[in-house]
Amino acid sequence: MTLPQFFEPPYPVVRLSPKAEARAIRHGFPWIYAGEMVMDRRTSSLLPGSFAVLEDSERRPMGVVTVNPQSKIVARVLDQDPAAVIDESWIAARLSRALAHREALYDRPFYRLVHAEADGLPGVVIDRMGDLAVVQPNAAWSEAMLGVLVAALTRVTGISQVVKNGSGRARALEGLTEEIVMALGTAPDGPIEVPMNGATYFADVMGGQKTGLFFDQRPNHAFAAKLARGGRILDVFSHVGGFGLAALANGAEFALCVDASDSALSLARAGAENMGVWERFERRKGDAFEELERLAAEGQRFDVVVCDPPAFAPSKNALDAGLRAYERIARLAAPLVKDGGYLGLCSCSHAADLSKFRAASARGIGRAGRRGQIIWTGFAGPDHPTLPHLAESGYLKTLFFRL
Repeated sequence: MTLPQFFEPPYPVVRLSPKAEARAIRHGFPWIYAGEMVMDRRTSSLLPGSFAVLEDSERRPMGVVTVNPQSKIVARVLDQDPAAVIDESWIAARLSRALAHREALYDRPFYRLVHAEADGLPGVVIDRMGDLAVVQPNAAWSEAMLGVLVAALTRVTGISQVVKNGSGRARALEGLTEEIVMALGTAPDGPIEVPMNGATYFADVMGGQKTGLFFDQRPNHAFAAKLARGGRILDVFSHVGGFGLAALANGAEFALCVDASDSALSLARAGAENMGVWERFERRKGDAFEELERLAAEGQRFDVVVCDPPAFAPSKNALDAGLRAYERIARLAAPLVKDGGYLGLCSCSHAADLSKFRAASARGIGRAGRRGQIIWTGFAGPDHPTLPHLAESGYLKTLFFRL
């Protein structure tokens, strides 16, 4: 596919300021922040997403970057080869490498295919659901190159439907507008059926949260399902029934899903019906904090309780309030766990690292008058690789306590 004219080589040159940490970038750190680059008139006038050759302060080439003068992350490293050409073949090579890893892990094509910087495609998230993929172009370069990206994606995978999910906080930080549209093929007639951990889920790829489904919790769903075998599980912030349906598929006696979204709960119910376990499934729509208090007042108890909230601390400025929210969730959920039962607490907040999240969770359990031991510390599945240099790529933390 033909490149947009302003993305064709030869690329302009941009330069790090003397105070920038060039060694970290040479060793794999993928971002250059505003203030670390010489922002002369020529660099400042580059179109968002433009490609450039990055030089250090002594004019030594370091690689090819994509530049967005409007973003706090003013440049992202694409390739450490200064002679690299970012075109469809380059993207296809990155996609082929990512695909080979997923095909080694999973028997069926349902997984996160691209996990942004960790897969060498900065700001790009792609979830695959059979013959359909949902692409989140969260960086300016991927928005401008979407047609080329989709062409490479179909060339590598053979899929026939691609949804562009242009929503979320990351796009706003890049100065991008929001939209969810078909980038290839026609829109699906309804939710997409997704098999995972023996359960059946339904993903609303045109109107649901994120890409419509959360593949990242796959190993943690499986662990919780083992704990819930033969027992009762409460899945709070359940979305389309992630923990609850996995438990029912693997021998749980009963699952109650709680979420604020009626449409998400309807999809969870559809999954239970598809699996033939709807008689063991219940749902409640409402505010999670209020529902936890209501369940306690009713005297309800469960063998397993899992709380998987949205990011309470999406930024450093929100960290203190976010940690208080995680503590409150733990305090309200702990009384609902039977003696000897299990409490699973999750965080997808970049700003709350594992130690802070663990401490907040333990405080909440203690304030509820309970004591527990940590039996499982889980993270995102292996289709969500972590870039060692970028802590943000390892955002998900899941703790299971035996109380």
